[in-house]
Amino acid sequence: MRDQVDNVLLPDLDERSSAARRAWIVALAALAFALAWILFGYWRTGAAMVDVWARSDTFAHGFLVAPISAWLVWRARASLVEVMPQPSWWVLVPLTAAGAGWLLGELGTVNALSQFAFVAMLVLAVPAVIGVRAARRIAFPLAFLFFAVPAGEFLMPQLMEWTADITVMALRLTGIPVYREGQNFHIPSGNWSVVEACSGVRYLIASVVIGTLYSYLTYRSMKRRAVFIGFSILVPVLANWARAYMIVMIGHLSGNRLAVGVDHLIYGWLFFGFVIMVMFWIGARWRDDTTPVVGADRSVRWTPGKAASAAEFLLAAVVVSIAAMIWPLGTRQIERSDAASLPALSAPAAGGGWLAEAGGLNTWRPQFQNPSAQLHEHWTRGEATVGVYVAYYRNQGPDQKLVSSSNELVKSSDRDWVRVAGGARTLDLGGHSVEARTAELKGPGDERLLAWYWYWIDGRLTASDVLAKAYTALSRVTGRGDDAAVVIVYTRSRRPGEAEAALDAFVRDAGPKLEKMLDDARARR
Repeated sequence: MRDQVDNVLLPDLDERSSAARRAWIVALAALAFALAWILFGYWRTGAAMVDVWARSDTFAHGFLVAPISAWLVWRARASLVEVMPQPSWWVLVPLTAAGAGWLLGELGTVNALSQFAFVAMLVLAVPAVIGVRAARRIAFPLAFLFFAVPAGEFLMPQLMEWTADITVMALRLTGIPVYREGQNFHIPSGNWSVVEACSGVRYLIASVVIGTLYSYLTYRSMKRRAVFIGFSILVPVLANWARAYMIVMIGHLSGNRLAVGVDHLIYGWLFFGFVIMVMFWIGARWRDDTTPVVGADRSVRWTPGKAASAAEFLLAAVVVSIAAMIWPLGTRQIERSDAASLPALSAPAAGGGWLAEAGGLNTWRPQFQNPSAQLHEHWTRGEATVGVYVAYYRNQGPDQKLVSSSNELVKSSDRDWVRVAGGARTLDLGGHSVEARTAELKGPGDERLLAWYWYWIDGRLTASDVLAKAYTALSRVTGRGDDAAVVIVYTRSRRPGEAEAALDAFVRDAGPKLEKMLDDARARR
């Protein structure tokens, strides 16, 4: 009886299979058309991602993400053919929202937002053209594409802080006396610093990418996948803390002959590789990937559905392309309002008895990259001396922007200056207040500086990176350009309270003049 039923059903199955294959040929051609237009329209965003992959070891895995995703799709091809492709028009709504997100990222020079939105448009174009039911069969390969975005370095400061905390605590528990200043600590055998390479962000990103792929290939249960991905996040953080403590102890016990040069990094990667290998070995004990993949079993019947016509697929591809392409055209329109001239900064008369002189107070220079104009002066009144640094940005882009991870008061690689403390403070700028950031810097000969700094964006003042980006986007979208600056005031810190008093007096007297200088530079666009 079973054979008779199969003989009746199989011809119908073959007929549907043939219709599905014809529909898939047209659908894939339409999808290729839409994806090609998105890649063409956003090639600068894609090129910026590739540039980061090429120059950063942290994100070198980006070159492998698309090939791995393509292999995963190919692996699921048998499952795909069981679904009749059919455009899902409602997906145009989130696709359009992703385009708007890309525009906001461009206006606010938030590279990660632009790049995530770019990948989201590529991903959403798939269900828009071939349908949500078909896209569900390859949901993971599509989601995996987001690992191509070089994001995650924003975690670095917090990871560095945690690494320093745990390392110092472990050293003290071991019985080694430690004196700590910021991310720098001193033990009897030498001095150590927690820098970017010690944050463990490379280990974390690599572990999450590999762990997510491993969980998909090894488990069918969503619970097991989620647990293993959670371990792939937790384990590298814990391993990095152990690695940092181990490196310091090896250096301490060897009289600083080991783990203080290139072998410092080699030991770290060997230890990380061993930890990941153990994590995968443990994870393999609960693997359940022997369950048949949907589509591999020919007894699975077709999902009901009518094949769309070639005209429908073509229309879907055209509409997707239009919905994606309107946003790059919008940025070109806004860019036409950008100023061609460079700003001019001239030191204002500070008033209040302050006299301006050229140059800074000492060898320290803030590390703000590629400003359109900058000013570095110092003002004196009696025994008080205050340095002022202003970096002004106009026509901002990926390599020239105010808020960036490469713009810092002190680089971790600086051999002379280190940042030992930080905080926040409300300042009185001649009648109105601004929340500023504070930092204590230590230099050669135990010289110390106290610095206060804030952002100026088209007349708005803030110390928040997020608000600075938002104000920049708002200024550009309203046609006022993207003029922005950082203002840093600093002085020598010798006796408690003396530096704060000098900076307070200077900001109250000279703050309004500095604002006017920036407003005048903005007016000369």
